[in-house]
Amino acid sequence: MIELNIHKTLQGSIGKMELEVQLSIKEHDFVALAGQSGSGKTTLLRILAGLESATGRIVVTDEVWLDTKTFLPPQKRGIGFVFQDYALFSNMSVEENLLFVNKDKELAKHLMELTGLYELRNRLPQTLSGGQKQRVSLCRALMKKPKLLLMDEPLSALDPAMRRKLQHDIITLHKEFGTTTIMVTHDPSEIYRLANRVIVLDHGKIIQDGIPKNILLKTRGSQKFTLHGELLDIIKTDVIYIAVIAIGQQIVEVVLDEKEAKEFEIGETVLVSTKAFAPSISKLTNLSPKIP
Repeated sequence: MIELNIHKTLQGSIGKMELEVQLSIKEHDFVALAGQSGSGKTTLLRILAGLESATGRIVVTDEVWLDTKTFLPPQKRGIGFVFQDYALFSNMSVEENLLFVNKDKELAKHLMELTGLYELRNRLPQTLSGGQKQRVSLCRALMKKPKLLLMDEPLSALDPAMRRKLQHDIITLHKEFGTTTIMVTHDPSEIYRLANRVIVLDHGKIIQDGIPKNILLKTRGSQKFTLHGELLDIIKTDVIYIAVIAIGQQIVEVVLDEKEAKEFEIGETVLVSTKAFAPSISKLTNLSPKIP
């Protein structure tokens, strides 16, 4: 069990922001941290890792990591951290990168076999693809057999096909090693596939906390589905307007009339919903769920 109650003042692009988070996370949970850029997700991850200070209290399986008298350094927290930029040793082979963390050759072999890296064990990082490098980074983090695995948008630089492959590897390793995993992500499909819980931050505060299905698949009345998307463009075609919207990795088009077209601004987050296969979009109000 992770018990966390922390506070930290952050200096963002729009001024000061108070990161105030209180939550409990069960052992072996897979938690997705979502929210707009600058909402405090990565800072929260770094505080858990001991890479940033904060006031408050962090207790993990009855061990105090942070309180008024204690600040446990990162190397003593029993964590694995997977960064966005891989952070591999360029002069070491795949196998050597893993064994640098832990000399357990059997564990290294097992991890490489699970993720399809064993045949690449003697290759240097610069000869690998982005997806292969991220798999090495993931395996290296698990060489510590961590209590807690932290991942900061580990798949954001990969193409959709590779993301799906790595998602499968991540959930396989999460289940086999029984870790508690917390991952920062902006991808709704990633949240739905991997997490059993999603926590949404906005300006340093938790605004939603629940199972992915309940948060991602909110509907209104008789609507068949409601999804969040970014309005990329509004194109005038004869007497109608076409709204171009990004939803996760997909681009969709929705027909608007002139009055509707004037209500929206390029770049804003909108709700895309449908009734009987006729999509429509609407303004995202404060009462609506915020999933980037």
